[in-house]
Amino acid sequence: MRALFSFIVVIALVAIVFVGVKGANLEFLFGVIIPYAALATFIIGFIYRVVKWGRSPVPFHIPTTCGQQKTLPWIKDSKIENPSTTAGVIARMALEVLVFRSLFRNLKTDLREGPRLAYGSDKWLWLAGLAFHWSFLIIAFRHLRFFMQDVPVVVQWVEGLDSFLQIGAPLLYITDVIIITAVTYLFLRRVYIPQVRYISLAADYFPLFLILGIAISGVLMRYFIKVHVVGVKELAMGLVSFNPTIPEGIGVIFYIHLFLICVLFAYFPFSKLMHMGGVFLSPTRNLANNSRMVRHVNPWNYPVKVHTYEEYEEEFREKMKMAGLPVEKE
Repeated sequence: MRALFSFIVVIALVAIVFVGVKGANLEFLFGVIIPYAALATFIIGFIYRVVKWGRSPVPFHIPTTCGQQKTLPWIKDSKIENPSTTAGVIARMALEVLVFRSLFRNLKTDLREGPRLAYGSDKWLWLAGLAFHWSFLIIAFRHLRFFMQDVPVVVQWVEGLDSFLQIGAPLLYITDVIIITAVTYLFLRRVYIPQVRYISLAADYFPLFLILGIAISGVLMRYFIKVHVVGVKELAMGLVSFNPTIPEGIGVIFYIHLFLICVLFAYFPFSKLMHMGGVFLSPTRNLANNSRMVRHVNPWNYPVKVHTYEEYEEEFREKMKMAGLPVEKE
């Protein structure tokens, strides 16, 4: 029901654009006003979440440890899994952000006969996540050609590598196939694995359907339903130059594609997708585990009145002697 609800919401968003453009001629609303509003929501919301996280107090180093901590010189420590230096933290963060290293490690725990606890990995989840994120990044980078008068050489190189198989006309982008396949796998995994389905919410399904809708509408525009590409670039150039115009004959499929992207942008700062910025602010990832080398004192500790042993003995010395308890001072 949660997946069905999210699917219906995305279909309703598509229907709203179709009726608004085809029936009410609201091209300016969906082509100019909503994109600006979505971008402003994304920027303000993203900054707000990052600032809020950045202001959260972290008085102690609490990194996630997956290896031997640095101790004595003859004990080999794990410089990346349990970093004690800034260089180790940077290497760990880079591997996490670029190749999702934590997903590659043990994720499954099974209780087998014995009883014996066995750990396993889920390489398909890691591969799907890696394929989805990198494909999304490459596709977004390719779209820079719509926002620049002269397409940079690096964008042309990326496009050439993405279509190097030279299948069909227009050329098939490999990332188009990969992103649809990866998102479909991530959805099916949530549906068919009981444990994952049990903890999945509508907020987990909605981004998958939304991104799948963006990818499918983009594929339809490129390979099946032709749009006025020159008009699309004219609209994009007008948006970035703050001089927007609505060219004629772009096609409703483009406005559906653009509106779904706007919804994603506006939804992003308030969803789990904010892990893109949150991973850099996670104290379990961005701190070194140097508690054996540096004493970390909570700066918010208030002074506490303590009763030392010397004061205790001074107060009860005679009674301690009468009870036969040893004392340091006679």
